[in-house]
Amino acid sequence: MIIIENVAVATVDANDTYHPDGHVVVGDDGRIVAVGSGHAGRYQGSVRRVDGAGCLVTPGLVNTHHHLYQWVTRGLALDETLFGWLTTLYPIWGRLDAGIVGAAAGAGLGWLALAGCTTSMDHHYVFPRDGGDVLEAEIEAARQIGVRFHPTRGSMDLSQKDGGLPPDNVVEDTDEALAATEAAIDRWHDPSPGAMLQIAVAPCSPFSVTQKLMSEAAVLARRKGVRLHTHLAETDDEEAFCQERFGCTPVEYAERLGWLGDDVWLAHGVHLDDSAITKLGATGTGVAHCPSSNARLGAGSARVRELLDHRVPVGLGVDGAASQEVSHLGAELRQALYTARLRGGPTALTAAEALRLGTIGGARCLGRDADLGSLEPGKLADLVMWRLDGLGHDGIDDKRAALVFGPPAPVELSLVGGNPIVERAQLVHADAETLTREARRAHRRILSDRT
Repeated sequence: MIIIENVAVATVDANDTYHPDGHVVVGDDGRIVAVGSGHAGRYQGSVRRVDGAGCLVTPGLVNTHHHLYQWVTRGLALDETLFGWLTTLYPIWGRLDAGIVGAAAGAGLGWLALAGCTTSMDHHYVFPRDGGDVLEAEIEAARQIGVRFHPTRGSMDLSQKDGGLPPDNVVEDTDEALAATEAAIDRWHDPSPGAMLQIAVAPCSPFSVTQKLMSEAAVLARRKGVRLHTHLAETDDEEAFCQERFGCTPVEYAERLGWLGDDVWLAHGVHLDDSAITKLGATGTGVAHCPSSNARLGAGSARVRELLDHRVPVGLGVDGAASQEVSHLGAELRQALYTARLRGGPTALTAAEALRLGTIGGARCLGRDADLGSLEPGKLADLVMWRLDGLGHDGIDDKRAALVFGPPAPVELSLVGGNPIVERAQLVHADAETLTREARRAHRRILSDRT
């Protein structure tokens, strides 16, 4: 049992209950026993008591969109729009293999854990024929770091010769992609409430996937009882592509192919008109909001206030590290708040709402909100204790405001199912220097044949 007390607690429950001086009790089963004000009181058995003075406890952050393999291709195509950035990097990504992906995933997930993330998805869709089992490589990396992991088996089957964006050497045959996706679900997916590993189905995007793959992937996912994910409505280029090729908007295209529903979450959702937002809200389709990546690529800013007002599930994502080199999910709370206020003024998003995006909003996108995303008795003990008494945060009395408006906060303690994965800003199960060294080697190797 772990008891954290003398600490501020942001529960992110339905009422956004906040305890300026409270406690959290974690049971031996990895679930929350109690949350409240004041001291926890006496509990029998072996107890680890943690003094949280100067800290804030929140639910662990949930990362709803990422491409971990991109960690080893950061700092490239710095001034390109999405389509130019992709055409620059696709040939490099064609040299991925399991060793490179494992090193990239280890570094990316280690960095996410140090940034307050306890659950992350990954959208992997590049499967070179001689690259080995890249999905297994990132799953093993997640196990080492200790985060809860939702990798998606992505795919691309629409190459340049057929009018798509990716080159021929990074796409798959449609039937092969579907078969590999089903095999990944059968091998890895754990449907249990406390699962550490769940698989989703994730064809890449309208400009890299055929209509056949999109529609049959949706049928496959629903037959297997797993979730669906894809990029949608990220840029003006994508809007133009859909209008020219399909005669409709991206959301209308998704609707046509059976890709709206409460088992779907879409990456970005930047270019959505009123009708699209209404459709997403009516169907319960989620959106992974990636404000830093959208800004880095100049794609625009999502209409988060309107999405929330229409009851669209909205979570936060750092996106791939090649399109958002910081990749710090804790910092994304502030970025989301600032982006919303640039669109709608100072009341467009509050600190509490930004924290909801990064926690319960993300859990809703991943279909895990019954067990994750808030601090309530019976839920899984995935939580983060942030240190907020240093120079960068001192004087901001409301610790929720300090976390969101202040600089990125150090993680004093992070638990996943009651098990520590970060303590005193250090990874528990991995060495950051080793992760850095392995990622550096992978970076040099993937760029060694660059022309």
